[in-house]
Amino acid sequence: MTSSSGAAPGRLAARNLALRPVPRETVQDQVYRQLRELILNGGIEPGRTVTIQSLSEAFGVSAMPVREALHRLVAEKALTVVAGRSVGIPPLSIERLKDLKRVRVEIEGVATEWAAVSITAADLDRLGALIAEMDAAIAERDGRRYVPANREFHFTIYRAAGSESLLSIIESLWLRIGPYFDLLNATGNWRASNVEHRAMHEALLRGDGAAARAAMRADIEGAAQALVGILGGQET
Repeated sequence: MTSSSGAAPGRLAARNLALRPVPRETVQDQVYRQLRELILNGGIEPGRTVTIQSLSEAFGVSAMPVREALHRLVAEKALTVVAGRSVGIPPLSIERLKDLKRVRVEIEGVATEWAAVSITAADLDRLGALIAEMDAAIAERDGRRYVPANREFHFTIYRAAGSESLLSIIESLWLRIGPYFDLLNATGNWRASNVEHRAMHEALLRGDGAAARAAMRADIEGAAQALVGILGGQET
């Protein structure tokens, strides 16, 4: 026996549910995603400001989706309001740097150790290619080439850990520290960092999670120490 609507007893027809079609990615989402990529790849340098109007013109959209995307990034502490309609990268104090370093060492270290169990041969090949890409960028002192390659190296490892929750936390941390990585070129840290990248790669090839985690820790601490010198602060 069926109901008058034709649906089986106990089964509610979809048209009777209080649901609305799921919208496709909104313009605001697209602007937000592209701005996040820009920040993570060092496209907005510390000390530089951008305006809602300039971003609207660059994206070819109205001010509203840009403003909403910027509000989300300010809430995530990836950007800060400088004046009126301008935003920029938040200043990096010694205290904030120390806090970020301490958290990154733990969170990114865990992800690296987990990755040693599940990383694929394709991932390992990719890491080797990225190390070579960073070597070339270091030789040319090319931040536009080095910074994205460095980010992809790290996130190839973090994705291999197999935890979306952990990955989301790491992305949030990188939104706050990533814009400062381009400054490290002048300190010689890029070259030292790639030494640690090789150590990570070799440890992951062996499946040695503890050694990979130790190399990741050394990489993070070395970058933090170099940034302290740039900021003119005390040792971390």
